[in-house]
Amino acid sequence: MHSPVSVRPGSTPDLRQTAELLNEIIKIGGTTAITTPLTRDQLGEWLQANTPRSAWHVAIDDDGELLGFQWIGPWPDLPNAACDIATFVKSGRTGHGIGSKLFEATRQAALELGYDWINANIRADNEGGLTYYQSRGFRIWNRLENVTLSDGTRVDKVLTRYDLKD
Repeated sequence: MHSPVSVRPGSTPDLRQTAELLNEIIKIGGTTAITTPLTRDQLGEWLQANTPRSAWHVAIDDDGELLGFQWIGPWPDLPNAACDIATFVKSGRTGHGIGSKLFEATRQAALELGYDWINANIRADNEGGLTYYQSRGFRIWNRLENVTLSDGTRVDKVLTRYDLKD
Protein backbone atom coordinates (compact mmCIF):
# COMPACT_ATOMS: atom_id res chain seq x y z
CA MET A 1 0.00 0.00 0.00
CA HIS A 2 1.28 3.44 -0.95
CA SER A 3 1.36 6.34 1.49
CA PRO A 4 -0.66 9.51 0.81
CA VAL A 5 0.65 11.97 -1.75
CA SER A 6 1.04 15.70 -1.18
CA VAL A 7 1.91 18.39 -3.70
CA ARG A 8 3.93 21.54 -3.10
CA PRO A 9 6.02 23.99 -5.14
CA GLY A 10 9.37 22.54 -6.17
CA SER A 11 12.62 24.02 -4.85
CA THR A 12 16.38 23.58 -5.09
CA PRO A 13 16.52 20.72 -2.51
CA ASP A 14 14.18 18.71 -4.80
CA LEU A 15 16.52 18.83 -7.80
CA ARG A 16 18.50 15.68 -6.98
CA GLN A 17 15.37 13.52 -6.77
CA THR A 18 13.73 15.17 -9.80
CA ALA A 19 16.86 14.55 -11.90
CA GLU A 20 16.97 10.91 -10.78
CA LEU A 21 13.28 10.43 -11.59
CA LEU A 22 13.57 12.09 -15.02
CA ASN A 23 16.76 10.21 -15.91
CA GLU A 24 15.10 6.88 -15.10
CA ILE A 25 12.23 7.80 -17.48
CA ILE A 26 14.76 8.81 -20.17
CA LYS A 27 16.64 5.50 -19.67
CA ILE A 28 13.44 3.48 -20.13
CA GLY A 29 12.67 5.52 -23.28
CA GLY A 30 9.62 6.01 -25.45
CA THR A 31 7.67 8.57 -23.46
CA THR A 32 9.67 11.78 -23.36
CA ALA A 33 11.22 13.85 -26.12
CA ILE A 34 14.20 14.36 -23.81
CA THR A 35 16.72 11.70 -24.82
CA THR A 36 19.88 12.70 -22.95
CA PRO A 37 20.13 12.42 -19.16
CA LEU A 38 20.29 15.73 -17.32
CA THR A 39 22.43 16.65 -14.35
CA ARG A 40 20.86 18.18 -11.28
CA ASP A 41 22.21 21.59 -12.35
CA GLN A 42 20.94 21.29 -15.93
CA LEU A 43 17.48 20.36 -14.71
CA GLY A 44 17.62 23.23 -12.23
CA GLU A 45 18.38 25.69 -15.02
CA TRP A 46 15.21 24.55 -16.80
CA LEU A 47 12.86 24.24 -13.82
CA GLN A 48 14.05 27.35 -12.04
CA ALA A 49 14.55 29.49 -15.14
CA ASN A 50 14.70 33.13 -14.29
CA THR A 51 11.25 33.86 -15.63
CA PRO A 52 8.36 35.15 -13.56
CA ARG A 53 5.93 33.15 -15.72
CA SER A 54 6.99 29.62 -14.85
CA ALA A 55 6.21 27.29 -11.96
CA TRP A 56 6.90 23.72 -10.96
CA HIS A 57 5.42 21.40 -8.39
CA VAL A 58 6.49 18.12 -6.86
CA ALA A 59 4.44 15.22 -5.56
CA ILE A 60 5.89 13.48 -2.52
CA ASP A 61 4.75 10.72 -0.23
CA ASP A 62 4.81 10.76 3.59
CA ASP A 63 8.33 9.30 3.56
CA GLY A 64 9.62 12.23 1.49
CA GLU A 65 10.04 10.18 -1.68
CA LEU A 66 9.50 12.28 -4.81
CA LEU A 67 6.87 10.58 -6.97
CA GLY A 68 6.52 13.11 -9.77
CA PHE A 69 6.88 16.68 -10.90
CA GLN A 70 5.18 19.05 -13.28
CA TRP A 71 6.42 22.28 -14.87
CA ILE A 72 4.72 25.10 -16.78
CA GLY A 73 6.29 28.05 -18.47
CA PRO A 74 6.60 30.07 -21.65
CA TRP A 75 7.74 28.34 -24.83
CA PRO A 76 9.09 30.09 -27.93
CA ASP A 77 6.58 28.49 -30.32
CA LEU A 78 3.55 29.57 -28.28
CA PRO A 79 1.75 32.91 -27.97
CA ASN A 80 2.17 34.91 -24.75
CA ALA A 81 -1.28 33.75 -23.60
CA ALA A 82 -0.14 30.11 -23.51
CA CYS A 83 2.32 28.11 -21.45
CA ASP A 84 3.82 24.71 -22.09
CA ILE A 85 3.55 21.85 -19.61
CA ALA A 86 5.75 18.87 -18.83
CA THR A 87 4.73 16.04 -16.51
CA PHE A 88 6.89 13.24 -15.15
CA VAL A 89 5.71 10.51 -12.76
CA LYS A 90 7.99 7.87 -11.25
CA SER A 91 8.10 4.66 -13.23
CA GLY A 92 5.67 2.12 -11.78
CA ARG A 93 3.59 4.81 -10.04
CA THR A 94 1.50 6.08 -12.96
CA GLY A 95 -2.24 5.61 -12.67
CA HIS A 96 -2.29 6.31 -8.91
CA GLY A 97 -3.58 9.91 -9.00
CA ILE A 98 -0.16 11.57 -8.79
CA GLY A 99 -0.59 13.39 -12.11
CA SER A 100 -4.09 14.49 -11.13
CA LYS A 101 -2.86 16.04 -7.90
CA LEU A 102 0.00 17.76 -9.71
CA PHE A 103 -2.36 19.19 -12.31
CA GLU A 104 -4.64 20.71 -9.67
CA ALA A 105 -1.71 22.80 -8.40
CA THR A 106 -0.37 23.53 -11.89
CA ARG A 107 -3.74 24.67 -13.22
CA GLN A 108 -4.07 27.14 -10.36
CA ALA A 109 -0.51 28.38 -10.91
CA ALA A 110 -1.19 28.90 -14.63
CA LEU A 111 -4.22 31.04 -13.79
CA GLU A 112 -2.25 33.06 -11.25
CA LEU A 113 0.53 33.60 -13.81
CA GLY A 114 -2.01 35.06 -16.25
CA TYR A 115 -2.14 32.31 -18.87
CA ASP A 116 -5.28 31.62 -20.91
CA TRP A 117 -4.37 28.09 -21.97
CA ILE A 118 -1.84 25.30 -21.45
CA ASN A 119 -0.14 23.42 -24.29
CA ALA A 120 1.06 19.84 -23.96
CA ASN A 121 3.50 18.67 -26.64
CA ILE A 122 3.26 14.85 -26.52
CA ARG A 123 5.06 12.16 -28.48
CA ALA A 124 2.41 10.45 -30.63
CA ASP A 125 3.73 7.05 -29.47
CA ASN A 126 3.30 7.98 -25.78
CA GLU A 127 -0.11 6.41 -25.16
CA GLY A 128 0.08 7.02 -21.41
CA GLY A 129 0.82 10.71 -21.90
CA LEU A 130 -1.94 11.13 -24.46
CA THR A 131 -4.42 9.41 -22.14
CA TYR A 132 -3.30 11.49 -19.14
CA TYR A 133 -3.72 14.85 -20.85
CA GLN A 134 -7.01 13.83 -22.50
CA SER A 135 -8.36 12.79 -19.08
CA ARG A 136 -7.55 16.29 -17.77
CA GLY A 137 -9.61 17.87 -20.57
CA PHE A 138 -6.86 18.68 -23.08
CA ARG A 139 -7.95 18.53 -26.73
CA ILE A 140 -5.84 18.12 -29.86
CA TRP A 141 -5.17 21.34 -31.74
CA ASN A 142 -2.21 20.42 -33.97
CA ARG A 143 0.20 17.66 -34.97
CA LEU A 144 3.90 17.82 -35.85
CA GLU A 145 5.17 15.08 -38.14
CA ASN A 146 8.61 13.50 -38.37
CA VAL A 147 10.24 15.54 -35.57
CA THR A 148 13.91 14.68 -34.99
CA LEU A 149 14.85 14.26 -31.32
CA SER A 150 18.37 15.00 -30.03
CA ASP A 151 19.41 11.34 -30.40
CA GLY A 152 18.21 11.19 -34.02
CA THR A 153 14.95 9.38 -33.27
CA ARG A 154 12.11 10.60 -35.47
CA VAL A 155 8.62 10.85 -33.95
CA ASP A 156 5.33 12.56 -34.56
CA LYS A 157 4.06 14.87 -31.84
CA VAL A 158 0.51 15.69 -30.82
CA LEU A 159 -0.15 19.20 -29.53
CA THR A 160 -3.01 19.39 -27.06
CA ARG A 161 -4.60 22.39 -25.42
CA TYR A 162 -6.34 23.01 -22.10
CA ASP A 163 -8.34 26.24 -21.91
CA LEU A 164 -8.11 27.84 -18.48
CA LYS A 165 -10.85 30.38 -19.08
CA ASP A 166 -14.32 29.81 -20.49
